[in-house]
Amino acid sequence: MKFTATQIAGILEGDVDGDGATEVSKLAKIEEGLPGSLTFLANPRYTSYIYTTKASITIVNKDFNPEQAYTTTLIRVDDAYKSFSKLLEYYNQVKMNKTGIEQPSFISETAITGENLYLGAFAYIGDNVTIGNNVKIYPHSYIGDNVTIGNNCVIFAGAKIYSESEIGNSCVINSGVILGADGFGFSPNDNGEFAKIPQTGNVILEDHVDVGAGTTIDRATLGSTIIRQGVKLDNQIQIAHNVEIGRNTAIAAQTGIAGSTKIGENCLIGGQVGFAGHIIIGNNVRIQAQSGIGKNIKDNETVQGSPAFGYGDWNKSYVHFRNLPKIMDRLNSIEKKIDNE
Repeated sequence: MKFTATQIAGILEGDVDGDGATEVSKLAKIEEGLPGSLTFLANPRYTSYIYTTKASITIVNKDFNPEQAYTTTLIRVDDAYKSFSKLLEYYNQVKMNKTGIEQPSFISETAITGENLYLGAFAYIGDNVTIGNNVKIYPHSYIGDNVTIGNNCVIFAGAKIYSESEIGNSCVINSGVILGADGFGFSPNDNGEFAKIPQTGNVILEDHVDVGAGTTIDRATLGSTIIRQGVKLDNQIQIAHNVEIGRNTAIAAQTGIAGSTKIGENCLIGGQVGFAGHIIIGNNVRIQAQSGIGKNIKDNETVQGSPAFGYGDWNKSYVHFRNLPKIMDRLNSIEKKIDNE
């Protein structure tokens, strides 16, 4: 799909400086721009590239004052970075504007679907499913029985939504996500064998939740595993049964959360953090990457380490740890002097 400089300027409420008929069909970084591409200049460190870029159109701030000759057509806006972000969002909407029911696909006769549903080929919608308006379900997705999906949701290719799961409005479920698989519930018997404990609960995602590719969220043993409104989950996160994550918490990739742990609101959790089960994490907590969390954390704390403790204390301890060989040399030297006296 091609856009002219004039069309783009209209979307961004900007001014064209150059040929308004210049066309682009792709996006690029300014240092990698090629003919037919659109780029932007927001960081002064990259100013030199505007004189060498081959990009056909460049978005710049209105106060940009060139000091050399350039060949790219400019679109002048109040804020180049925000305008480019706006354009990315617009481009994404156009790119994802799929409609209709592709075949082969399956929709149960008992399912209820809203207006403007897009259903990709080889997708499956089970019995008693309820789907809201403007939902997009991409190919090879599975929607199990009794699932509820709100309005304006996007479920990308290959996602699996097990039975009884509830998804709110404006959620994004990326490829490879599994919602509602059985929690890791087993009980050892007298013979040392493990008997499976039935997992009879479900998973609830409230509104505006994003779930990254390959993330798994297990159904509860009883009750619900709950992901509250506005939570953002990165790729490849494991969330066990009966976990609850508070509003607007963001969690980076490869984090694992054991069963029945409760995480508060507005927390920021780095990658590869491991949580023990049945603990409570307060609100506004910051946890650095690769930390091991084995006990409760109060509101507003920042922790690091495994086992994790206060971030400031961890930094001080790490300095001493790095100096440990020197400290040991000094101790050994002192001991020798004492022995020789």
